[in-house]
Amino acid sequence: MSNQSLFSRRRPVLPPVLPRGEVLATYSTYADAQAAVDILAKADFPVKQLSIVGNDLKSVERVTGKLTYGRVALAGAASGAWLGIFFGILFFLFSPTGSSLPFVAAALIMGAGFGMLLGIASYAINRRRRDFTSTMQVIASNYQLIVDAELANRARNLLGGLNEAEPRVVPPAPD
Repeated sequence: MSNQSLFSRRRPVLPPVLPRGEVLATYSTYADAQAAVDILAKADFPVKQLSIVGNDLKSVERVTGKLTYGRVALAGAASGAWLGIFFGILFFLFSPTGSSLPFVAAALIMGAGFGMLLGIASYAINRRRRDFTSTMQVIASNYQLIVDAELANRARNLLGGLNEAEPRVVPPAPD
């Protein structure tokens, strides 16, 4: 699967293989691995030679609440209202007269009503299968930063603070 936009230049599609090289470091969070890549990028390291690999993937579903008819009706009304506003604005923009602004409000109300009815009907049909709300994530136990073998020592030096380009600031000792 690629994340290419229709307007971007074509990039070569990489085959689905694990990156080769040395493990530069292992981090417990993805944010820490990203921070390490940021440090290397700021030091003009060729970041195209880096990969972040998540290990021991787990699917985590966090229950956020109980699903009720009221919540379903409110969510359905909100999504229907957005659709109603969209069609109402389209009608307003392409209307030959400027008096079609009340139709935007009518489209909003009709969209909210239909959204609410469809949400309640869907919930009533599927109620016994899923009676809660949740969010789903795929997380890794750890994240390894992989680098080409010929660049490993340079990357370790940059991450270890041994970069000569950045002077080290040592705080004064307390008196």
